[in-house]
Amino acid sequence: MSISAKTVSFDTYTMWVELNDGRTLGIPLAWFPRLLHASPVERAKCRISYSGKGLHWDDLDEDISVEGLLVGRGDMTQHHEHVA
Repeated sequence: MSISAKTVSFDTYTMWVELNDGRTLGIPLAWFPRLLHASPVERAKCRISYSGKGLHWDDLDEDISVEGLLVGRGDMTQHHEHVA
């Protein structure tokens, strides 16, 4: 079975990703600065890929893989000296 995203939702500090195997991942928004600084409306515009293996926000130019989330990988596009 291939693990994929079913739904994505947010609260103030966390992105919640429901997976097709019944698990729900709670990902700190601090891992993804574009999402952290986005408005709730911008965050809600998440598009789950057809395969369910990727999350994409056109307006924010943000792409996140489910595989990366499962291994605990945050934003890899910048070097962060201070982690929240």
